[in-house]
Amino acid sequence: MPDAIEVRKVPLHTVSDASELGTLIDDGVLDASRVVAIIGKTEGNGGVNDYTRIIADRAFREILVEKGAPAERVREIPIVWSGGTDGVISPHATIFATVPADRAEQSDDPRLTVGFALSERLLPEEIGYTAMVEKVAAAVRVAMERAGITDPEDVHYVQTKTPLLTIHTIRDAKSRGKSVWTEHTHESMDLSNGCTALGVAVALGEIEMPADEDVMHNRELYSSVASCSSGVELDQAQVVVVGNARGVGGRYRIGHSVMQDALDQDGIWAAIRDAGLDLPDRPHRSDLAGRLVNVFLKCEASLDGQVAGRRNAMLDDSDVHWHRQIKSCVGGVTASVTGDPAVFVSVSAAHQGPEGGGPVAAIVDLGAGEPTGYRPPTG
Repeated sequence: MPDAIEVRKVPLHTVSDASELGTLIDDGVLDASRVVAIIGKTEGNGGVNDYTRIIADRAFREILVEKGAPAERVREIPIVWSGGTDGVISPHATIFATVPADRAEQSDDPRLTVGFALSERLLPEEIGYTAMVEKVAAAVRVAMERAGITDPEDVHYVQTKTPLLTIHTIRDAKSRGKSVWTEHTHESMDLSNGCTALGVAVALGEIEMPADEDVMHNRELYSSVASCSSGVELDQAQVVVVGNARGVGGRYRIGHSVMQDALDQDGIWAAIRDAGLDLPDRPHRSDLAGRLVNVFLKCEASLDGQVAGRRNAMLDDSDVHWHRQIKSCVGGVTASVTGDPAVFVSVSAAHQGPEGGGPVAAIVDLGAGEPTGYRPPTG
C-alpha cells in the first residue's frame, strides 16, 4: 500500500525562487527525500520558447538536493511546470510528498494517493498519432498501479508533460525519412496535449482506442481528468496520476468535474464538492474556510467563437494569441470562486473535457485541526 500524501501550495516570489519549499522542509512539514511530484505555474509566455519552466525546474531540484535529498533521486522526480500566469493567475507550486506511516492521520475513508511513470521515448513522427496514444496509455496504467489504484473511477487527475515539435526534432524526423503531423511548432503544443489526453482516456476506459484521423478532429472524444502540458525539455511522457484509495490514510482527498464553458463556475464548485467538502447550495469563497489546497484546470477557446451564446474575437485576434486570452479569462473566473489567484489554469485543452470547456480537479484538506489550505487576507 502506498504511503499517505502531504500536499502544500507555495508561492514563487521570482521565477527562480524555491525558498518557500525550503521553508516547509526546514519547518519539518515535508521531508526533502520524500517529495514525489511538483506541479506549478511559471510567469513566462507559455509558448514553445518559455524557458521559465527550465529555470523553475532547476531551482526546485537544487533546493531539494541542498536540503538533503539524494541527487540521483531528485533527477527522477516529476516536476511539471505550466508556463503563463496571464491576468491575475499567481506563480506557485503544489508539492506532493509522502508521509511516514507513524505520522500519517489515520482514516478508513478514501484519501489522496499519487503515482508516477515515464512512457517509452516519444519520437517526433509519433506525436499526434496512435503510437503516442498507446505509449501514454501504457504509462498511465503503470502510474495507477504505483498509486495503489485498481478502479479507474478512483482517478481524478492525470497531469502529464510531453514533448512538442521543434525545428530540431522536425529535422531529425526528416533525416530518417519520416514525416511529422505539423511543421508549426506552436501548433504542435496543442497537438501533443490533445494526443496525450486521448492516451489518458484510453487507459482509464473513457474511450476506445481512437484512429489517427480522430486526433484534434473528433472533439467528442475526451478525458474528464486529463491535464496535459508540453514543452521542449523532455522526450518522454511524464505521467502523474492523482486519485483516492482506502487504507493509505492522510488528510487529503481529491475530486473532479468539468467546466462546460469558460464561465462555468458551477463546474469548479462541483469538483470541490466531489472532493468531499460539504457546501451550501449557493457556495461562497468564505465557505472554503482554508480547506481548499488547490484546483487544477484546463481551458480552451471554443471552436465556434462563442461563450454563453455571445461572439468573441479570441480566435481571430492577430495581436494576442487565444492561448493567453482564454487562460486569463478562466484564471479570473477560478480565482473569483476560490478567493486565491494562485490557481493552476493551463491552456490547450484539446480532448481534455468538453469542447470549449475543460476538466477541473480539486484537492481538499479533510483532516483534524487547523486546515492547511489558503485563507485570503481580510479587512
